[in-house]
Amino acid sequence: MIDNMPAKTGKSLSEWKSALKSKPFEKHSEAVNFLKKEYGVTHGFANTIVKLSKEEDHGPQDLVTNQYKGKEGLIPIYDALISFVSALGEDVKVVPKKTSVSIVRNRQFTLIKPATKTRIDLGLKLRGKPTTKRLENSGPFGTMCTHRVKLCNTDEIDEELKSWIKEAYSEAI
Repeated sequence: MIDNMPAKTGKSLSEWKSALKSKPFEKHSEAVNFLKKEYGVTHGFANTIVKLSKEEDHGPQDLVTNQYKGKEGLIPIYDALISFVSALGEDVKVVPKKTSVSIVRNRQFTLIKPATKTRIDLGLKLRGKPTTKRLENSGPFGTMCTHRVKLCNTDEIDEELKSWIKEAYSEAI
């Protein structure tokens, strides 16, 4: 569809992206309707153009920035977690997504999610490890993680938590 876009619509994808930047759209459907009405683009092409233009606008740092809008008080916790996990080894990858950040070795071993305005939920993959008052069941993470730790300040990134993160890292081979 992208390859034949210029022949079918008269513009390349990059030209369509530029056209969309001329007006701010709050909703996906507004941008689709704009392309259909102003340029006579079919619904299929308009939908594809809008979807692909949004994907490009969200680089890894943009994804993190968007997660913490209105939750700026959590950024020191996030930064401290990223600093710690990044120091575990050169094989650690930080993978921002729309609502969370996955920490991956060969497999995901940690997940950082701003759960509320005052709390980060840290998901850990620790198979067979019993839960405790602090090391809870994974809750909303489902099968992505086996456990969850709720963090409200950087002081909670203590030796106990670091040992659990290291254990999860070791298991993610």
